[in-house]
Amino acid sequence: MKKVYILIFSLFLVAACTKDSGSSGTLPDPIDKSANLLATGDSANDILSNETFTKLVIEIAYVTGFQPSGEAMNNFQTFLQQLTFKEDIEIQYLELPSPNENDLTLQEIADLETENRTIYNDGSTLAIYIYFADAPSDTDDPQEGTVTLGAVYRNTSMVIYEATVRELAVNSNQITVEDAETATLNHEFGHLLGLVDLGSQPVNAHEDPNAEHHCDIDGCLMRAELQFGGGLLGVMNKRISAGKAAVPSLDQECIQDLQANGGR
Repeated sequence: MKKVYILIFSLFLVAACTKDSGSSGTLPDPIDKSANLLATGDSANDILSNETFTKLVIEIAYVTGFQPSGEAMNNFQTFLQQLTFKEDIEIQYLELPSPNENDLTLQEIADLETENRTIYNDGSTLAIYIYFADAPSDTDDPQEGTVTLGAVYRNTSMVIYEATVRELAVNSNQITVEDAETATLNHEFGHLLGLVDLGSQPVNAHEDPNAEHHCDIDGCLMRAELQFGGGLLGVMNKRISAGKAAVPSLDQECIQDLQANGGR
């Protein structure tokens, strides 16, 4: 059966559990992480505008052997500069050992973040954490041929299933790893920017009634790929065949929403 590749997101929020320092003897965490433990879309305005944060630091935590390509990261940074007022964007890399799992739940990914994330909001600096995994999502369904490329699960946290993204590119004669990485990064980060109706309120209604928090405008980066175009692979192949760039961009409705919420 032909595989269908999808981009998904989750409004997943991990509850922070604290111990009583009086009974356990443990010291409180000196870093205030609360601002980075909110729901998806809650920091959309903070990312887009310079009112509260003027610098953006992105921690790329990747399993050894699964670092994203330099081209994709350059494309991603350009995407951010075009949509936000952040002129000071720093990308840092953190190499991590494999968790040695056959697949990963969002809870397991969140737990890995708790163990490994080193950067949090600090003063006028807003911190983002992106994990590049060597294992697929536990929501993949081999019998149905559906696999997940990425997901967001907090206001400043997201995961890219890098092993799955690379497999997508291998199965195509036209799509490169760099293009697949760029499209996945941009789509998932679009949700952190509050799209669609996820922290950046729509100026005009354009949310797909059949796919919550996805755009209903044909060709938009924020379309629900599984339902429209047979998955990311099909969409990108169609664009190339039509003489267009492989990676979709945001449509004008999504851009208006971001501008209304403090974007460029």
